[in-house]
Amino acid sequence: MTQEEELHPDDVQQHLREVQDLLARQKAVENLVSQQDVPRHEMVESLVHKQQQAELAAKLEELHSADIGYILEALPLEERLYVWNLIKAERDGEVLLEVSDAVRESLIESMAPAELKAAAESLDADELADLAPDLPPEVIQDVFQSLDPEGREQLRAAMSYPEDSVGALMVFDMVTVREDVSLEVVLRYLRRFEELPDHTDKLFVVDREDHLKGILTLECLLINDPEKEVAEVMRSETVISFTPEDEADEAAQAFERYDLVSAPVIDSEKRVIGRLTVADVVDYIREESEAEILSNAGLREGEDIFASVWDSVKNRWAWLAVNLVTAFVASRVIGLFEGSIEKLVALAALMPIVAGIGGNSGNQTTTMIVRAIAMGQVEPSAMKRLLKKELGVALFNGIAWGGLLGVLAWWLYGSVSLGLVMTGAMALNLLLAACAGVIIPMLRERLGADPAIGGSVMITALTDSGGFFIFLGLATLFLL
Repeated sequence: MTQEEELHPDDVQQHLREVQDLLARQKAVENLVSQQDVPRHEMVESLVHKQQQAELAAKLEELHSADIGYILEALPLEERLYVWNLIKAERDGEVLLEVSDAVRESLIESMAPAELKAAAESLDADELADLAPDLPPEVIQDVFQSLDPEGREQLRAAMSYPEDSVGALMVFDMVTVREDVSLEVVLRYLRRFEELPDHTDKLFVVDREDHLKGILTLECLLINDPEKEVAEVMRSETVISFTPEDEADEAAQAFERYDLVSAPVIDSEKRVIGRLTVADVVDYIREESEAEILSNAGLREGEDIFASVWDSVKNRWAWLAVNLVTAFVASRVIGLFEGSIEKLVALAALMPIVAGIGGNSGNQTTTMIVRAIAMGQVEPSAMKRLLKKELGVALFNGIAWGGLLGVLAWWLYGSVSLGLVMTGAMALNLLLAACAGVIIPMLRERLGADPAIGGSVMITALTDSGGFFIFLGLATLFLL
């Protein structure tokens, strides 16, 4: 069975279960053999171990590198390292690219410098640039020296661009042709390749100095008369291209908007220096989405679920400390109104509702704003307009749902005044949540910070403290 036959996304869970079953069976058999009093015990145990090991290695050989990466992430550290050692050395580099940063760190720590060097040398320059930040400096230096001049220049270029730029995502394998040759010549040229670079849907037409003149799609190449020249059928107008300095977010939006599979990357003089593919863009979008989810929860980076307690603590403690402070502030707000709560116990039962609904509403608002910022749909100057709109939504929801809760409070506790206080507090807290949901991410964006980081934590803290203060304050003024 070949790797190509295994590329079914629904099978990855099945592959994981099979590997886990093989590991469990190996452990059970070895435990059974170790308990038996048989001649040549060590030889029997060694043979059983090698047999089980060979079966697991054969299973791994069938799998795509991405599936192996998924399996490694799902295994505890001891089993992960055992499986990692069974993977063929020539596949180490591509598997390292597939795993998360945290898991990659654990694998790299288990490898000798010579193994790391061999794994790195098996990668293309753009792939090596992705892996380089996690490798020891001496390994990178050795690999750099082993590259040919073109490879060194490509690696240097790929590593010189920020992570969120097109230059950091672009690849260097591409096919270029001249405009003054016939399509028949181009077809003969392509037949010399063992395989075309991944996601090749078009060829880049360049002059002798590699200046971009246009693109030749494979469709045009195949359906036109082979005697025609490239210049006659190539597309030179409305060619979508990028520069290395362009933001990756904008490139991702362009790929989605225009259904691109690949696009040329050009320098300031319009020379083609690389290309961007849909695979690179999808990987970037996935990584950004994961980072945004973690940031909303106050996590700095992806965490290995089987990491040590200390590693997990380091990743989580910062925003937990912030939560501790905000929770303490909320508790002191409640403490200010202890007398009111003692006189009217119903307040203790109702105040979590006000705070909870406010937090949920604020998180809805901030999620919409963060998404709009990420899509490039919101400029800083739009804050006033967005604030006005969200305040309108909050006011409507506050009156509608606050009114419903007010009626329920009246029915439960027989107090019209308590129902009115409940309605007013809900409306005011939703207005506060709307203001925070718009202002916090847009202010962070204006200050050059990631608008997604800690957004939900800050919104919840503000709506909890604010909700308690508003509800208990209104109750103190009008009920006691």
